[in-house]
Amino acid sequence: MKKLFVLTALAALSVLPTMAQEMKSPSFDEVLTSRRSIRSYDATKTISEAEVRTLMAAVQEAPSWANQQPTKYYVAMSPEKLAAVKDLIGGNKRNVKDAPVLIVSTFERGKSGFFQGNPANEVGDGWGAYDNGLSNCYLVLQARAMGFDTLIMGMRDADKLRQLFNIPEDEAVMAVIALGYRAAQPVQPRHRPFDDVVKFY
Repeated sequence: MKKLFVLTALAALSVLPTMAQEMKSPSFDEVLTSRRSIRSYDATKTISEAEVRTLMAAVQEAPSWANQQPTKYYVAMSPEKLAAVKDLIGGNKRNVKDAPVLIVSTFERGKSGFFQGNPANEVGDGWGAYDNGLSNCYLVLQARAMGFDTLIMGMRDADKLRQLFNIPEDEAVMAVIALGYRAAQPVQPRHRPFDDVVKFY
């Protein structure tokens, strides 16, 4: 009996390295190279509220102008809210019909880019949009690190989304972000030549 116990324990220990390797978090490079804008989601897979909360907690680490943190999120997970949001995103409705989560991203006007109530430079509220983009970048990268996929959509009816989620008038409605699991492996898009986007002096 003792011998059987020892053999069983040794067998269990032998699979631990394999299990640990399978559970290993992806490297940052793997997150960057595997993230794609996904337009087809696996209808058989769901995401829990707890998982979304973990994701959004990580998003709060994003930088912002003077730590103003102007970005806000409105998360649709119930069948009713999901259906309502899908009717407000134009042609993307068919791309995200099986996404289990849709997230509306906004930013508070008059915070980022302002000092004592006045624009700090000519960009003004553009800095709020900039900070919103940074926050959304954290969202899509953290989502990929957790094994999820995303699609950031600019086609949306801002006025109707504002009514649907009671979004205050001082918040600019920016994007709707789909969250789910890819249904198929997407093709890697072609990038512009490096020297077209980066200049050294």
